[in-house]
Amino acid sequence: HLAAIVFYPITVLLTRVRVRGLANIPATGPVVLVLNHISHLDPIYDGVLVHRAARIPRFMAKNTLWNVPVVRNLLDGVEQIPVFRQTADAQKALEAAHEALEGDKVVIIYPDGTVTRDPDGWPMQPKPGVARLALEHDVPIVPAARWGTRDVYDHYAKRFRPFPRKTVHINVGEPLDLADYRGKPVDNQLLREVSELAMGRVRDLLAEARGQRAPEDD
Repeated sequence: HLAAIVFYPITVLLTRVRVRGLANIPATGPVVLVLNHISHLDPIYDGVLVHRAARIPRFMAKNTLWNVPVVRNLLDGVEQIPVFRQTADAQKALEAAHEALEGDKVVIIYPDGTVTRDPDGWPMQPKPGVARLALEHDVPIVPAARWGTRDVYDHYAKRFRPFPRKTVHINVGEPLDLADYRGKPVDNQLLREVSELAMGRVRDLLAEARGQRAPEDD
């Protein structure tokens, strides 16, 4: 409730939010929501998006956020998932995500792994975590894309421009069809194919939100 009280006004004060496809987020049951990542403001908008669908989001977030006392209590209170990157504890994040899905939760994942470094804001090469979740759980994998938050706060340029109010577009797609991939031996090739499929759909949705054509893959 505290997160909702804080986050809703932020999105209203900073921007106008336009959402398409909200009904594609299932009303019940486990869900993996796959999104692009263009600004540190993204989790605020994505959390509100899931809350508007009458669900509570579980983010896979950097473990360093738990070093801040008040933030740590908030994150633990809403059952967020710490990600320990490049450490012996890295597997713990996936284990926690698996548990959340088994508990019928909505898990939000950014396959980029961080705010995209692409100068034009397009997604980077996806990490395999989303594919592992998709293949180990027969649950809806819902792609979505958001555009406009970087106009408010650009992390790499160290630029915060709240005025004039910007417009944030969020497009939520239909769940991915992974029938052709299920039941196959899970190896690096399969993980790469599924990860790229998910990120490819996110890229398409982002192109629609931006009103531009997505760049061709290398």
